[in-house]
Amino acid sequence: MRKLIEVALPLEAINRESLEERFSFHGHPSTLHLWWARRPLASARAVLFASLVDDPGEYLPEEEAKAERQRLFGLLERLVNWDSVKDPEEAEKDNGVIGEARYEIAKSLARALGEEPPASPRDKERIQALLEKAPPVLDPFAGGGTIPLEAQRLGLRAFAGDLNPVAVLINKALIEIPARFAGLPPVNPEYRAKPIGNSAFSRAAGLAQDVRHYGAWMREEARKRIGHLYLDLDGETVIAWLWARTVACPNPACGAEAPLVRSFWLSKKAGKGVYVVPEVREGQVQFRVERGEKPPVEGTVGRRGGRCLVCGAHIPLDHVRREGKAGRLGARLMAIVTAGEKGRNYHAPTPEHEEVARGAVPRWRPDTKLPEQALGFRVQNYGLSTHADLFTPRQLVALTTFADLVAEARERVYQDALEAGLSDDGIPLAEGGRGAKAYAEAVGVYLAFVLDRLAESGNSLSRWQSGGEKVGGVFGRQALPMVWDFSEVNPFSDSTRNFMDAVEWVAKALEALPAHPEGQARQGNALDSVNGVPTPPLISTDPPYYDNVPYADLSDFFYVWLRKSLGDTYPSLFRTLLTPKAEELVADPYRQGGREAAKRHFEEGMRRVFQNLRAKAHPHYPLSLYYAFKQQETEEGEEEEGGTDRVASTGWETFLQGLVDAGFQITATWPMRTERTNRSRGQNSNALASSIVLVCRPRPEDAPTATRQDFLRTLRRELPEALRKLTQGSIPPVDLAQSAIGPGMAVYSRFGAVLEPDGRAIPVREALALINQVLDEFLAEEEAELDAPTRFAIAWYDQYGYGEGPYGDAETLAKAKNVSVAAVKEGGILRAKGGKVRLLRPEEYTAGWDPAQDRRLSAWEVAHGLIKALKEQGESAAASLLARTPEALAEGARALAYRLYGLAERKGRLAEAQDFNLLAGSYGHLSVEARKTRRAIQEELFRG
Repeated sequence: MRKLIEVALPLEAINRESLEERFSFHGHPSTLHLWWARRPLASARAVLFASLVDDPGEYLPEEEAKAERQRLFGLLERLVNWDSVKDPEEAEKDNGVIGEARYEIAKSLARALGEEPPASPRDKERIQALLEKAPPVLDPFAGGGTIPLEAQRLGLRAFAGDLNPVAVLINKALIEIPARFAGLPPVNPEYRAKPIGNSAFSRAAGLAQDVRHYGAWMREEARKRIGHLYLDLDGETVIAWLWARTVACPNPACGAEAPLVRSFWLSKKAGKGVYVVPEVREGQVQFRVERGEKPPVEGTVGRRGGRCLVCGAHIPLDHVRREGKAGRLGARLMAIVTAGEKGRNYHAPTPEHEEVARGAVPRWRPDTKLPEQALGFRVQNYGLSTHADLFTPRQLVALTTFADLVAEARERVYQDALEAGLSDDGIPLAEGGRGAKAYAEAVGVYLAFVLDRLAESGNSLSRWQSGGEKVGGVFGRQALPMVWDFSEVNPFSDSTRNFMDAVEWVAKALEALPAHPEGQARQGNALDSVNGVPTPPLISTDPPYYDNVPYADLSDFFYVWLRKSLGDTYPSLFRTLLTPKAEELVADPYRQGGREAAKRHFEEGMRRVFQNLRAKAHPHYPLSLYYAFKQQETEEGEEEEGGTDRVASTGWETFLQGLVDAGFQITATWPMRTERTNRSRGQNSNALASSIVLVCRPRPEDAPTATRQDFLRTLRRELPEALRKLTQGSIPPVDLAQSAIGPGMAVYSRFGAVLEPDGRAIPVREALALINQVLDEFLAEEEAELDAPTRFAIAWYDQYGYGEGPYGDAETLAKAKNVSVAAVKEGGILRAKGGKVRLLRPEEYTAGWDPAQDRRLSAWEVAHGLIKALKEQGESAAASLLARTPEALAEGARALAYRLYGLAERKGRLAEAQDFNLLAGSYGHLSVEARKTRRAIQEELFRG
């Protein structure tokens, strides 16, 4: 029986909520512990629900099925909203959205089992009985735990597998530990001293209260031991110390200690700017703090090297690297930030504060080696070769002290738990214990997570963010890049990134977890992680992305601290010095001996994984796979007219080839907005914003073969309609090529093989090229429907962009498009002067332009006018313009944005591509608002 996910989804609502979710903070599960490339909860919740619920077309006549789908869509739209589910108590009530979702899942289960369905969402016992018969949900690449957690939220048995011990621990903290101690009251003496009659503690709320209590105890104990290292300044608590790395000037006549500073800004608040002013005194650089509109020196180092403030000499980065590897990079205190009565106060450095910091001597250091080379790692080039090198001595003292206190707090919890009446069974947490020992270890897990939050900002790669006047963590992206000027937080302050703030983040996330039914997280690679699942599972997973994220190398940053604080709680997880690397399914040429060897490692691993999943997945439920790897990559060295050739991505090719070879066929595909668009990598790039969710079932053994021409004909018949739906749904152009893979590969994978005339099977790489060919044909056909001036402008843009070209060439091209240059110029999109012609950029369009009054309107002019409005005035102004545009030209502007994005990207015009991506990605919302405006105008006219 087909499931809802194989037929239809309210994609726009799912994508909207996935984007909105990134603004959720306290209480959101992602705040429990950092993990890279974590998927939004909304998309995982929607995928799981729709994978379990039958499509109404399987049991109702078509007209009734349409109505029933719309009802289910309404439920899904509420289900994906974080505000609707973040309070488990409310969400699970009879009229709560989770209660309703479980009811719908139970009805489909009853239909499959031939049993009596529940009468209503109030029929809790029947719903629970059916959910216990549901297939367990398995994610063999569980990572940050999104999919297992959402399975648990829907009332399903969740199983998480991962090779990485940090990921396994996160999953245990999300789905395993809270369920084991759900409903227990706190054991701390402060709570037990309160009068009888305290309110009940549901789920993990009691555990969260104990995390707060023992976290506060740790802070006070740490203050007693190391508080002398964290001085006040002028009676105010220091929030952060800001440091600049230094290097000896390479000029032999100078040799001064040169500070390497990316930016001297401290605060960029409007009208309240604060910055550091470097001054040269007697051959040395000193720092003072001033207020004003702009610092006299913006910075001293960039991508091309640095500059000595003493003699002005250029400092090559190669010199900095050599000095770093020789252990000769230093650091100077540049400014001190304190908490004042009216906000942040900024101070020049003092010798006392610098001496106290330099006098810190750590008793323990994580001297494990960083990889010599790794994806996304650059700090080794500058002499930072161990994990200890990522921290200042004072930071190491603080983190080591707190790590030791985790063990001491655990012993206090154990004694208090015994007094509170928990059994002294001696069974540890790792062996399924539920008594005092296991409970104390459980509290210790979350306190260790607090320590990790502190480490993530308490290191020498964390920057001071002058815009928000706060400290940013080291992992602004999925890498460890070098940082020149860094911040050192005060864990005992009450401001940015302090210890008790970290405690509160962890506690709030913990108490908001569903905490039932009990889940299980196990360490293992994806080839054996199905072991231990009691019955064939429904599999939903987010596999690794070829060479995108070096999870093992990144997670070592946390592993070294978790191993110190939790090594005796989970000895099997922390049995190695660093996380396992050899079996990790990632294409890392540094680790695997070159690009080809890395490709083979990933390819073979993926093929074996898919074969394993096909053999063990539940036969009645589809497999769902998330993939967010860019579909096209640049072929190095192949340049064409200022741009580069695009070829099929090795990551996608390998992933899909493994899927097809294992005998899967794709039954549905959904582009979902799973990537955080505010991540630094995507700020000024055309980075992907979507994952493709591939819905798969085993391909029938008797699937027919097809010739190349059969495949191409079927593609041309089916793919354009799928693409039309994608573009009308405002999938961003940056995601269109990736999104086209799904319906294209659905055609390819339904055949047992696609053959050339000579009998050779066409591999996935060639199939992707054919899919891209049909995509280009679709965009070209859309272009053919546009007005003549726009078709001329497209051809001219393809050749010259917004640059000048000869008038004679323009006239020849215009005649071919059945228009004249003069007519195009009158249309306001082109400038012709002195025998040269050029297209106007969006910012050059006339302010106050009104499409309703424009007698020579074209889709080109509409698109550029909308881009100008979006960039300069926002969506409201752009929607107003769209409302005053004839609908045919408005649709033309949408189609044009996709066409121009493709041209701009191929030519390497990335800033222009961003403009076209902005318009196409915003168009859906703009059109909705424009319709409302048109309706209001029509109603007003009718009333008149």
